[in-house]
Amino acid sequence: MTGSTYHQSSESDSKGDFAFELADFSSQLRFEGLPAQVVQAAKINIFDTLICAVAGSSAAAISEVHDMVCEWGGSPQASILVFGEKIPAHQAAFINGCMAHARDYDDTHDAAVLHAGVSVVPAALAAAQLNGKTHAQDLIAGVVAGLETISRLGVATKIGIIESGYMYTSLLGHFAATVAAARVLSLTKEQTVNALGISYSQVSGNHQVTRDAAHTKRMQPGFAAMSALISVQLAKRGVRGVQNTFEGIDGFFRVYLQNRYDPGTLRAGLGEQFKFTSLSYKPYPCCRFNHSAIEAAIRLKHEHVNDIALIKAIRVGLNHQAFEAVCTPIEIRKSPKTIVQAQFSIPYTVACALIDGRVGLDHFSDNLKDRQDILALAQKVEPYIDPDIESEFGRNIAPTVLSVEMINGQVFEITIDKPLGHPTRPMTPESLSLKAKDCFAVSARALGDDAQKRLVEYMDGLEREASINEMIQTLTA
Repeated sequence: MTGSTYHQSSESDSKGDFAFELADFSSQLRFEGLPAQVVQAAKINIFDTLICAVAGSSAAAISEVHDMVCEWGGSPQASILVFGEKIPAHQAAFINGCMAHARDYDDTHDAAVLHAGVSVVPAALAAAQLNGKTHAQDLIAGVVAGLETISRLGVATKIGIIESGYMYTSLLGHFAATVAAARVLSLTKEQTVNALGISYSQVSGNHQVTRDAAHTKRMQPGFAAMSALISVQLAKRGVRGVQNTFEGIDGFFRVYLQNRYDPGTLRAGLGEQFKFTSLSYKPYPCCRFNHSAIEAAIRLKHEHVNDIALIKAIRVGLNHQAFEAVCTPIEIRKSPKTIVQAQFSIPYTVACALIDGRVGLDHFSDNLKDRQDILALAQKVEPYIDPDIESEFGRNIAPTVLSVEMINGQVFEITIDKPLGHPTRPMTPESLSLKAKDCFAVSARALGDDAQKRLVEYMDGLEREASINEMIQTLTA
């Protein structure tokens, strides 16, 4: 099989499994040895994930999750962000992960095609509160370990989400969140191996949630974060999990990914080179596959298209994976009825950009039908698979070519190679601040007029904080 190994591990050679290398990396990771740019990258991810959770607190289905976890009750171990109640750590990780992903505003690894922070950061926070005496440096180290785990697993994976049927955000997030929580709780190498094996017994996360516009799309990273807290606590109590988690005869890579992965990419430079520093951050609250087309549409509006009424047709060329994810079935993508359908629609988001010159949280509400102008223009959008883009970029977040044909026969075309927010085209501090402002504006509960300012100040000096209590207090009503 292409780019794969089929390693029939046994008990005698189990230490060759990637789980042991990953556990060694995680358990030995020290904040003091991290390069400054790696620490900064982790802090940015924590900040972005937290503001996304604030925005997600008012998203559909979150109130139901909130009511449920509060009904469950239990030990007051960790906080629900925004709402403030303290509940068992695994339940807090669950709802906080759901909130962080609910608005689809969270980070993306454009090569791995997944969101990294939404399972890792909630798991690390819950573990830190469960521990009760975690220094912020250990939180950062845990986040680094988790983000690196999911990024490496993602870029090493050679089968796309459309072909496999899995969403890698949650599928790989189970392992990443487990590594993050294990590091925060200072698990040994042996305990971390067991925790990974226990997590493997819970791994899940399908792509059908997107096709069916299910609320569980936003919950899957929460399930991953919850399983992580369960796994590390069981491992710490001495429970033995699978040892050959990744490359065993019935290990993760064969069972879930058809052994289509690159073991060299997975292992090369582990602990010395950090792939998560290539994470992108979203300027628009919708599927990352939409972003290049949105940016192209905004540019065309400002540079060429003055009158929307004069548009005859709009064509969007992209790769096969993006086409399947955000363009099919085309009748639903042109006329979305739900928020999730709109978040995963090239026709809808391109129409938003051409009409309003932006795409924001207000474009994804229960009142989609109120914007008949956007829905009408979406009917003119015709996506297609560009053979050149497909052949060169495969399953990755790829370039997009957008052309607008006017009634008078003029055609304007723009190609966006890398969407805004990519490491080579990062969001400016000002744009990230505006994003935070938008997120705080839709919080389910008021966090105070200066909450955003206090969070920024706290994050600036995070590594010097003896605990994370102030950060949690800033983000709870």
